[in-house]
Amino acid sequence: MRRILSILLTFTALCTAGAQQAADVVIHPDVRTVAFHTVGSPLDQPLIAMGSADRLLLTFDLLADQPLPLRYSIRHCSADWRPDSLEAFDFMSGFPEADLDAYEFSFTTLRPYVHYSQRIPEPYAEFTHSGNYLLTVFLDGNPDSILFTRRFCVAEQAVGLGALIDRPFDGADIDARQEVDALVDPRGLQLNPIYLTLTAQQNRRTDNLATLQFSGYDRGRLAFRHRPCNIFPAGNIFRFFDAANIRTPIYNIARIEHLGGDIFAILRPEEDRSRSVFIHETALNGGMKVNAFDRANPTLEAEYLWVNFSLPMQQPFLDGSVHIVGDLTDWRLDSLSRMEYNPAYRAYTKRLLLKQGYYSYQLLFLPAGAAQGQTTRLEGDHRQAPNRYTLRLYQRTPSDRADRLLAVSTVLAP
Repeated sequence: MRRILSILLTFTALCTAGAQQAADVVIHPDVRTVAFHTVGSPLDQPLIAMGSADRLLLTFDLLADQPLPLRYSIRHCSADWRPDSLEAFDFMSGFPEADLDAYEFSFTTLRPYVHYSQRIPEPYAEFTHSGNYLLTVFLDGNPDSILFTRRFCVAEQAVGLGALIDRPFDGADIDARQEVDALVDPRGLQLNPIYLTLTAQQNRRTDNLATLQFSGYDRGRLAFRHRPCNIFPAGNIFRFFDAANIRTPIYNIARIEHLGGDIFAILRPEEDRSRSVFIHETALNGGMKVNAFDRANPTLEAEYLWVNFSLPMQQPFLDGSVHIVGDLTDWRLDSLSRMEYNPAYRAYTKRLLLKQGYYSYQLLFLPAGAAQGQTTRLEGDHRQAPNRYTLRLYQRTPSDRADRLLAVSTVLAP
C-alpha cells in the first residue's frame, strides 16, 4: 500500500510541475481493461473534431465488489504532451471535472468487478481550443489518488493533410522499412513552416514517435517527405490470441485450466519470427476486443483469466529486454510488459490478468539503456506489414498561447 501511494504522489507531482510528458498509464492495480475511443469508432484513437457532435467513450473495470467514488478531470497539453498553462475556461465551455457515476456490476463471474462507462465531454460541454488533452481519473475528494490517465486529441481539421506510404527514398533496406510522406494543403490559411510541428505515429506506439521535417513546397502545398525521420522499420503482422472460449482452446491457445477459483490460458509458445517469411493474416494492430463465447453480455459476464506467455530461448539476451506491446500493456516498455527469463524452462515468460476476448500484440526488443524498442530482433521487418500511421499537424505562432492541432489524418500501409 505504501508503494502504491508513493507512486501516486510521485506521478502527480511530476505532472503538476509539467516536468513529465503525459502518457496512458494505469496506476491503481485493480483497474483493468481501459478502453478510450471516439463513439462509433472502437478501433481508432480518441479524437474529436471541433464543432462536431463527436463524443469519446471511456470504459474500464474495477476489480472489486463495490464501486469507488470517482471523478475525472481534463487538462490541455502542448504538442509534445506536456501540461501547459491554459485554464479550463481557455479550452472548453462547461466544467473540466465531473463524476464517474455510471457503472454496472458483473454477474455470473468468478472474479467480481464493477464496469464504468462515461461519455466525454458532458452533453452541455464543448471544447473551444484544439490540441492534445489529458484525461485523469482519480478518487473523489483526493485528486492526488490517481487511478489512471488517458490522452486524446481535439482537431480543427482546418487544412488538408494527406499521407503516402512508400519505399524508403535512400534505397536501403527497401523490403524492411516504410517511408511516411505528407502534403499539407493550406486551404487558404497562411502557414509558416517554422511554426508547424508534424508528427507521425506507427499504430499506437509512443516510443518511436517521429517529428517530420519540412522539405519544400509542391504546387502550393507544404511537403514533408524524403527525410530519414520519415522512415520506420516496418515490423510484422501482429501476433494474436482469442480467449473468448474458456472451455475449448482456440486461436493460439494451447490449453485452458481452472485451478483454485482462477482461470489460466496457456498460449502456444511464441516464435522468433525475425528470419521467417512474411505471412499475411488479419490482426488488430495491437488492439483488443472483449468477447465471451457463451455469454449474452460480454461486458458484464466475461471472466478475467491469467494469460501465460512464453518465448523459448536457450540463453537470455545480455544486451536488452523483451516486452509484450499492445493495448493489453498500454504500449509501454516497462515492468508490466517486460518478460522475464526463466532458466528452468529456458524461456522468457510473462503472466497477465486479462478479460476474455481477442488480443493482438508484438514482441519488442528494448536495448539496454534505450527508450525505443526494436522489431528486428524477434518480429522481423517486412514492407508489406499493414501498419496504421497517424499524422498530427500542430501550429503555434508568436500570438498563440498554446499549440493548436490543425489536422489529424490516418493512413494504412502499404
